[in-house]
Amino acid sequence: MSVDLTTMTVHNNRHAQRYEVVVGDAIAMIEYGLVDQSIVFTHTEVPKELEGRGIAGKMAQTALEDARAHHLLVVPLCPYVAAYLRRHPEYQDLVDPAFRGMLKDEPHKL
Repeated sequence: MSVDLTTMTVHNNRHAQRYEVVVGDAIAMIEYGLVDQSIVFTHTEVPKELEGRGIAGKMAQTALEDARAHHLLVVPLCPYVAAYLRRHPEYQDLVDPAFRGMLKDEPHKL
């Protein structure tokens, strides 16, 4: 299955509270919830057949750009979004100050 990141559309499905990319019958997503002036990212999922193609990164970038545009604080409870923020310090100013500490170190694997 071919995926072109330059033409891929990330859709904010507000009703389902998730950012989505649809490729054929497969749906990749980052789930979130809105709390006051914050967006809480809770889960990222990319179907196995779409893994390794940069889709999760494209969704994270879009979601964080939307958070910036809407003046929302980011709460990265999702491990993928937290890891993305570690790799992209240009978005770390969006993170709710109460949660910035979680971006300092990689979480330990159990």
